[in-house]
Amino acid sequence: MNRQEALEAVEKHVKNKNLIKHMLAVEVVMRALAERLGEDVDKWGLAGLLHDVDYDTTADKPQEHSVIGARMLEEMGVAPDIVYAVKVHNEAHGLPRNSLLDKALYATDPLTGLIVAAALIHPGKKINSIDADFVMNRLGEKSFAKGANREQIRSCSEIGLDLREFVDLGVRAMQGIAVDLGL
Repeated sequence: MNRQEALEAVEKHVKNKNLIKHMLAVEVVMRALAERLGEDVDKWGLAGLLHDVDYDTTADKPQEHSVIGARMLEEMGVAPDIVYAVKVHNEAHGLPRNSLLDKALYATDPLTGLIVAAALIHPGKKINSIDADFVMNRLGEKSFAKGANREQIRSCSEIGLDLREFVDLGVRAMQGIAVDLGL
């Protein structure tokens, strides 16, 4: 599956525009991570873009989220390692995250939400108005962006990045698609 086919699948199965923006954000951060780590940029990007393909149908059933998505991706002929990374990004299943791809997707998913929330509280309300330090300061505020699982974000250490480096990479990557994100 190429990116255009993946984008068409996302647009077919996901109607929530903010969720599509989230998936685009995860895609761009995953691509940047792959480049940084010497991995397959296109493969990692596809994992990020497709990771929530089932969310419109599983939002009320977190125990099914990503299992159904993995099944959908298998039926579309997506590479098995991408399918598995999508499946294990939801910790509700208790499945092991084995590969760098698995671990990167798991850590990146909540990071993008934290970065968006940080951009939205900045007076400029633009992602280009913030930097890693601004996000790091918000990361320490327990009442800020409660849905962004800090431990999950901190698991970036499992892919060989320290937290600040991970946040900086995420902010910079997302700044590159600010228009697509509406930020």
